[in-house]
Amino acid sequence: MTEGRIDAVLAASPGRRIIGTGSLAGLGVILLYMGLAFSPGAGWRVFQLGIGLVALWAAWRMWRATAARLELGPEGLRSSDGRLVAPMEAIVAVDRGVFAFKPSNGFILTLRRSAPFAWEPGLWWRVGRRVGVGGVTPGTPARYMAEIIQERIARRAG
Repeated sequence: MTEGRIDAVLAASPGRRIIGTGSLAGLGVILLYMGLAFSPGAGWRVFQLGIGLVALWAAWRMWRATAARLELGPEGLRSSDGRLVAPMEAIVAVDRGVFAFKPSNGFILTLRRSAPFAWEPGLWWRVGRRVGVGGVTPGTPARYMAEIIQERIARRAG
């Protein structure tokens, strides 16, 4: 009966999405221009062009990633493309603290076991037992989602 139910949604806000990807793309363009026009030597030119291309690639990845949204359902946190980010039974803690190593306007989930590396820039990342949620997302929906997850953890604990 709970199949397909969505309790909270977290999506990138359009303004933050444009500013985030625009900043990365702008950095890439500036580095490419500097590499072609002002580079003091061949080594620096290759370095600047390489970093510029990486920045443009990251902007493209962020634009694609932030087109999706995160959905919290009874089974856990999943992406709107169907990928399960963190199963509810695997989540053991939520950290929203000021000093937590977390994305902007987001939170960190700690899992029971390691999961494969995944990175959707601006929306979420997963490294080992940690899942970072947030980035170019608004703070209020992220806070609401984190509170629901904390409540479920507390209810599960007894």
